[in-house]
Amino acid sequence: MTNDKLIIGGHEFTSRFILGSGKFSVKDTKTVLENGGVEMATLSVRRANTGDQENILDYIPEGITLLPNTSGARTADEAVRIARLAREMGCGDFVKIEIIRDSKYLLPDNEETIRATEILAKEGFIVMPYMMPDLAAARKLEAAGAASIMPLAAPIGSNKGLCTKDFIKIIIDETNLPVIVDAGIGKPSQACEAMELGCAAVMANTAIATAGDVAVMAKAFKLAVESGRLAYLAGTGRVLDRGEASSPLTGFLHD
Repeated sequence: MTNDKLIIGGHEFTSRFILGSGKFSVKDTKTVLENGGVEMATLSVRRANTGDQENILDYIPEGITLLPNTSGARTADEAVRIARLAREMGCGDFVKIEIIRDSKYLLPDNEETIRATEILAKEGFIVMPYMMPDLAAARKLEAAGAASIMPLAAPIGSNKGLCTKDFIKIIIDETNLPVIVDAGIGKPSQACEAMELGCAAVMANTAIATAGDVAVMAKAFKLAVESGRLAYLAGTGRVLDRGEASSPLTGFLHD
């Protein structure tokens, strides 16, 4: 399936597994990227501009597309400033809009996200907004110029899995943009399920960062995403409410 490309903002990717790098040590980042076959990874502007001796950019292999996020932004204006700063730092035109006012549940603010998306899309950014899975908001983000839609599967960092599965499926069915599940995926099997659902890609961070062996878990996610995508393309078999023999039950006793 070499011609099955993920296309975001006119850019082609072979891998449909996107790494959220926020919870890794800088030294683990390179290992996880390589074992996960990752071609795109998020980048916190604060981590790349801390003034410390170690910079996460030093551990991201050449050829990886950087996806700066606006982590820490509480309003559209703050997100726009962070995005512009990331581009000035040489991180490119991709940006993941992440606007969170709620400090308890860390749920995204869809209204402010839509506003930031519209501003940045007009400035030539390839905007990938993190959002609550709501169809009306998804349609507004598409109209605002988003390059993809990134609904949460469960509260960020929770590892609870596809809690919002039904709402994500509605967005997949009713919008034209790539739908990338972001936040809450806790196991490779859940990433596979998201891909079987028709998601264009899966982003994971905490599930790998909190694993016993981050390199092995990254590879497990890579394979799960690939498996789920193949299953979606193949088309899953029918479901019956009764049993049906897998081999013919007639004719085999005749001469």
